[in-house]
Amino acid sequence: MLKCSPYCVVLVLIISNSVFSQSKLDNFLKPSDTLNKFRRNTVVITEASLASLTLLGLDQLWYVDYPRSKFKTIDDSSEWLQMDKIGHVFSSYQLGRIGASALNWAGVDAKNQLIYGSTLGLGFLTAVEVMDGFSEEWGFSWTDMAANVAGTGLYVGQELLWKEQRIVLKYSFQRTEFARKRPDKLGNGFTEEFLKDYNGQTYWLSANINSFLKTDYIPNWINLAFGYGADGMLTGDANDPLFLNQNRTRQYYLSLDIDLTRIKTKSQVLKTIFDVFNVIKIPFPTIELRSNGRLKAHYIYF
Repeated sequence: MLKCSPYCVVLVLIISNSVFSQSKLDNFLKPSDTLNKFRRNTVVITEASLASLTLLGLDQLWYVDYPRSKFKTIDDSSEWLQMDKIGHVFSSYQLGRIGASALNWAGVDAKNQLIYGSTLGLGFLTAVEVMDGFSEEWGFSWTDMAANVAGTGLYVGQELLWKEQRIVLKYSFQRTEFARKRPDKLGNGFTEEFLKDYNGQTYWLSANINSFLKTDYIPNWINLAFGYGADGMLTGDANDPLFLNQNRTRQYYLSLDIDLTRIKTKSQVLKTIFDVFNVIKIPFPTIELRSNGRLKAHYIYF
């Protein structure tokens, strides 16, 4: 007769509890087939609370350090080789995607997902832009607003046209020498540089190949990615008298990518993890073309 030690019994109990816990988590993460009012209310309250707390935090921790002014607008369309504008497109798109996905989890119908979910990014970023308008340091930027609208429009337009996101916006980053030269402006340390150093940022339009070509020879999760970046920037203004020798260069990239959300799995936990990390461009061999005409191949580009 096969005997099991106390350690074996404990191991069996741990594994059983883990499987049961994962099953419960899978059920929790699975989108509701019909409207779940409790989930919907939870989503609305959570999003409203987080947005309010974030705006309040910005007002008290960020804008408080700069003089207030009457509402004014600015034209900053030529700054940072438009990297900041593409950042607005990316942020608006991703926040809208999250808003719609949260309502989908609650069982809200597709129409209301678009009306009340995908506009989350546009609403939040508009509020931030208005706060900029009352700051002496900045101002309300119409080009920022246009970028915000473009990001939301990219998400909504694809849902209306294809009922899926065939083209997704992604982000990649690598540290540069420029942040060390101006840590006050471009960030001091990886966390700040990740957000502030436009020289190390690349934004990608990642298009799913099979969604357009309908071929059986390419895995459904393989994407073709087109990237944009820039470097040589120590300040937003190319004509800043303190930094006249900037070698500012635009960068264009062609690469492959993986759409993690198209990898088939029955695990709702994995689906959620894939959905979260799908904002990051997967490193692949990449071709880079610079605005000065230089062509470069990267074995792996982050």
